[in-house]
Amino acid sequence: MAKQDRRNSFKINDLDRTCRYGGGDLGASWTKRGTAFRLWAPSAEAADLLFYARDLDSPPTKTVRMRRGPKGTWTHREPGDLHGTYYTYRVTIGSRRQPEAVDPYAKAVGANGMRGMIVDLSRTNPPGWVSDLRPPLKSFTDSIIYELHIRDLSTHSSSGIRHKGRFLGLTEAGTRSPTGERTGLDHLVDLGITHLHLLPSFDFVSVDETRPGLDQFNWGYDPQNYNVPEGSYSTNPRDGAVRIREFKEMVRALHAHGIRVVMDVVYNHTGRTPDSNFNLLVPRYYYREDGKGGFSNGSGCGNETASERFMMRKFMVDSVVYWAREYHVDGFRFDLMGLHDITTMNAIRRALDRVDPSILLYGEPWGAGPSPFPADRLAHKANTSRLNRIAAFSDDLRDGVKGYVFQHDEPGFANGLAGREEAVKFGVVAATRHPQVDGSKLPYSRAPWARQPFQCVNYVSCHDNHTLWDRLAITNPRDSEAERIRMDVLCQAIVLTAQGIAFLHAGEEMLRTKRGNENSYNAPDRINQLDWTRKAKYRPVYRYYRGLIALRKAHPAFRMGGAAAIRRHLKFLKMPAPNMVGFVLAGHANGDPAGTLVVIYNANRTAQDVSIPRGAWNVLADDRRAGAKPLRRLRGSVVRVPHRSAMVLAQD
Repeated sequence: MAKQDRRNSFKINDLDRTCRYGGGDLGASWTKRGTAFRLWAPSAEAADLLFYARDLDSPPTKTVRMRRGPKGTWTHREPGDLHGTYYTYRVTIGSRRQPEAVDPYAKAVGANGMRGMIVDLSRTNPPGWVSDLRPPLKSFTDSIIYELHIRDLSTHSSSGIRHKGRFLGLTEAGTRSPTGERTGLDHLVDLGITHLHLLPSFDFVSVDETRPGLDQFNWGYDPQNYNVPEGSYSTNPRDGAVRIREFKEMVRALHAHGIRVVMDVVYNHTGRTPDSNFNLLVPRYYYREDGKGGFSNGSGCGNETASERFMMRKFMVDSVVYWAREYHVDGFRFDLMGLHDITTMNAIRRALDRVDPSILLYGEPWGAGPSPFPADRLAHKANTSRLNRIAAFSDDLRDGVKGYVFQHDEPGFANGLAGREEAVKFGVVAATRHPQVDGSKLPYSRAPWARQPFQCVNYVSCHDNHTLWDRLAITNPRDSEAERIRMDVLCQAIVLTAQGIAFLHAGEEMLRTKRGNENSYNAPDRINQLDWTRKAKYRPVYRYYRGLIALRKAHPAFRMGGAAAIRRHLKFLKMPAPNMVGFVLAGHANGDPAGTLVVIYNANRTAQDVSIPRGAWNVLADDRRAGAKPLRRLRGSVVRVPHRSAMVLAQD
C-alpha cells in the first residue's frame, strides 16, 4: 500500500511539473455567439460536458465529449447565447467514470451549487455599477475593520430591515429599531468603520438553499464553489444571476456610504473531501497527504489544500483577482492563512497590486492542526516579516488583554490578571521592534514578528470563541455589570489607540452576547443575531465606541505607517503601579495636529495618579466619554486616571 501511495505522489508531482496551464480562460467564457469551455483535468482519459435547462431535478439536454487541449486541459465551444444554461463536467479516470462535478471556475451556480451556470456578467450589473469606486484609503493602518455575518445584521425582529438574512439587507438605508436607534447600514455609517469584513459569503455546503423557510445558520467555513456568492443570502438561489446582482448591489451601497468590503476566504480546505469538485476532477492533486497516503488535516475539517502546487496556487490567485475585479471587493481575510505557503500568499499580493494596491490582505497566521508542509515555508505568525504587505492577527494582544481563549476563566490585563503589561505594550507598537518592550514576557511570541505596523491586526474578540461581553461574565462573575462595562470599553480603548490595524467584532459596541456559546458556527439565529434593543439599553457604550473610532480617525498619530516612526515618536511612561500602561506620542507623529498625545490604561480597581509632561491638556477620552473633540481642559504634570479605564490627552 505504501508503494502505491508513493507512486501516486510521484504522479501528482509529475503533473505539477508537466501540466502547468497558465492561461486565463479556464471555466466557461460566454459571448453572445457561443461559449468556450476549458477544464484542467490532466489525469482524465476522457471528459464530458453536460448541459441542463434547470439547476436541479432535470436530465441533461445534451452531452458532448470534450477535446484534449494543451497542458492537461479539455476544451469545447458551444454555439449560441447560452446565458442561463446550466452545466457540469464528468471525467473518466482509468476505467472509472467519476460522478459529475461543478466547474471549479464556475462564475454562477443554481440552488445548492450542484450545477454551474453560464452567465453574461454584464446582465448582472445593477444600475451605476460601472461607475462604482472604492472609497479612498491612504494607508492600511487607517483601516478600522468590523467583522459581520450577513444574517446576524438583519434577522432580529428589532432590526427594522426588510430583507432579513440577505445581501440586500445591507443596502437598506433609514432602518430603525423600535426605540428609534439606527440599525443596519445607517448604524455602520454612524459608527464610523472603514471596512466591513463579511464572514464567508461564497457558496458553501451546509445550508439547503431550496428550503429558505427553515432556521438554518452556518458561518460558512465549508467552501463548495469559490467564485460564486452564497445563494441562501439571495432572494432567488435557483437563478444563478440573482445572487451575483444582489452581491454587487450590496457592495455598491456600502461603497456609496464610504465603507470598503472585505471577504473572508477559505482556500485552506474544502467543505467536502473525496467528493469535492477538485477531487472528482483531479483526484488527490489539490490536497496535501499525510504519511499514510491519506488526506492531511491541518485545517481540522478533514483536509487541507496544497497551495504550493502550481494549479492550486493559480486557482487562488485567479479567484481573489476575480472577486476584486468583478465584484469590486476591497480586501480579503484568509482563514487559517498559516496553512498556505509564503510564495502563494506573496503571489496573491502581487496580483492584487495590479488591480489596486490599496486592497487589504490579512489572515489567521496559524493552522488548526499539524501540517506535513515545512513550517518555515508557511505563512505562520513567525514568518509574517517574509510576507509582502500582508497582515496577521495578533493573538498576543487578544489574550494579553482579556485572557487565553482556551482557558475560559483566565482573565487578562483589562479584567484583572497581573503581569500582562508587556503584552499590551507589544500590541501598542503593533508587534514591531521597540526598545521598551520586553519580548520575554509575552504570552506567545518571544520576539517582534511584524516588520511594519500594517502587518499587525489588533483585536480582542471575533466570531470565534466567546464574545467579549460573554467572556467578561465568565472571568469576572462577582463584578457588577457596571464594572464589567468598564473592562469592556478599556479593552476596546486599547485596540483603538494602538498602532497597526484595528479590528472589531460586530455587536461589541452594544455588548453583544451569544448566551455563552463559544462556537456558534451552526447555532440558530436567536444565538447569533444582533439584538438591536441592546443599542438603546447600552447607549453610553455605543457612544464610547463611536467616540473611540472618531478619536482614532482624527489623530494620525495612532496610525503610523512605519516601525521606525513608532520607535521615534512613541515612548512608554513609567507607571505608578502594576496593571498600568502609558505612553506619549510626541513630535506631531505622522503629521498629527496635536503636538503631543498621552494615553494611559489603568486596569486597577482604584484610581491612579500618573506623572505626565507639564502643560495644558485637552482630555479626549476618560472613563465615561471619548471623541475627537475635547471633553475638558486640565493643567499640570499629574493626572488622575479613574479605575479600570483609559485616558487620552492631547496638547496643541
